[in-house]
Amino acid sequence: MSYADPPVRRLVSDFSLSAVAAGFIAVLVGYSSSVAIVFQAARAVGATPAETTSWLWALGIGMGVTCIGFALWFRRPVLTAWSTPGAALIASSHGLTVHEAIGGFLIGGALTFLVGATGLFARVMNRIPIALASALLAGVLVRFGLDAANASVSAPWIVVPMAAAYVLGRIFVARYAVLIVLVVGTVAALIDGHLSFAHVVVGAATPHWTSPSFTVSAAVGLAVPLFIVTMASQNLPGVAVIRGNGYEAPVSEAVVATGATTVILAPFGGFAFNLAAISAAICAGPHAHHDPEKRYTAVVAAGAFYTVMGLLGGAVVGLLAAFPTELVQALAGLALVGTIAGALAASFAEERMRDAAAITFLVTLSGVEAAGIGSAFWGIVAGAAALAAQRLARS
Repeated sequence: MSYADPPVRRLVSDFSLSAVAAGFIAVLVGYSSSVAIVFQAARAVGATPAETTSWLWALGIGMGVTCIGFALWFRRPVLTAWSTPGAALIASSHGLTVHEAIGGFLIGGALTFLVGATGLFARVMNRIPIALASALLAGVLVRFGLDAANASVSAPWIVVPMAAAYVLGRIFVARYAVLIVLVVGTVAALIDGHLSFAHVVVGAATPHWTSPSFTVSAAVGLAVPLFIVTMASQNLPGVAVIRGNGYEAPVSEAVVATGATTVILAPFGGFAFNLAAISAAICAGPHAHHDPEKRYTAVVAAGAFYTVMGLLGGAVVGLLAAFPTELVQALAGLALVGTIAGALAASFAEERMRDAAAITFLVTLSGVEAAGIGSAFWGIVAGAAALAAQRLARS
């Protein structure tokens, strides 16, 4: 395919520096927030160093391919991620071998494929009112804004200049505000002595096949819970992010593709792929591109960065460790300010929905977890129950 071909020419013309920056920030936030849990998960099932590196390879390649594929196919900012609560679930498992874990990953991926192919998950999502979906989104994202505010206490010389750069950037060059924040934060961290790339060792990651073993204990104790937490705690808010930013979500197609990707890459350590929420909000927001129709390019950029991270799996930990936690927290929180404001506005726009939306928002924000399922699921359940009770009382 040459650059004269219309699809390629369109992609090139649609790209912008702000989109590339949004893609990089999404990957930085996504990896830094949970890559340690992936290592814990691999260790919990007895994965060898070679197998652990293969997990990083599979996750990076899987997210890279699906991100680029979704973005180019749907022309929407549909971002994928690994299942962070799924990784935590694997990390807390006991008595399973790595072969049994791989078998569980395959079963979980097959279940995801089935609920996507049958349209079951899409039917459930289509019944959730916009107000509750927006409240769910706000509840998920506000925590990142609060983390950014708290980071200003532990690292004021890094976070305060970043916040000032964001405010000024929004006034004078809104399109590049988050990119400016990233540059200012990096410079501040260098001056403060908290940014060092001395421990980054570049090395290629290689895939390592691990034969699956299918057991009842792995199916019941790992595969089914992994499937449930991924659908409830990841795919549900992932759809909310897409819709909350004004896009029609290709729910069934995306779920089918992530399920299939899990099945293909499970033997290499790709334990669960799903729609992203936090990182997707960064790519789908106004900071990625002033034109909503061109924000898909931020996902293409993120997919490219994910692929590189997968191929250089051995360098991932050192690279991410170079950035101070406070810098990453502030970057995520500031990048999501606009999305948080929009989600809150949509949540409480309709007076008849406000109580149910407020309940959804508060339960989601609380971080409560029950039966191994995160607060995003329980928030929507609580809000839906409140809305159903209100409608019943009016009838």
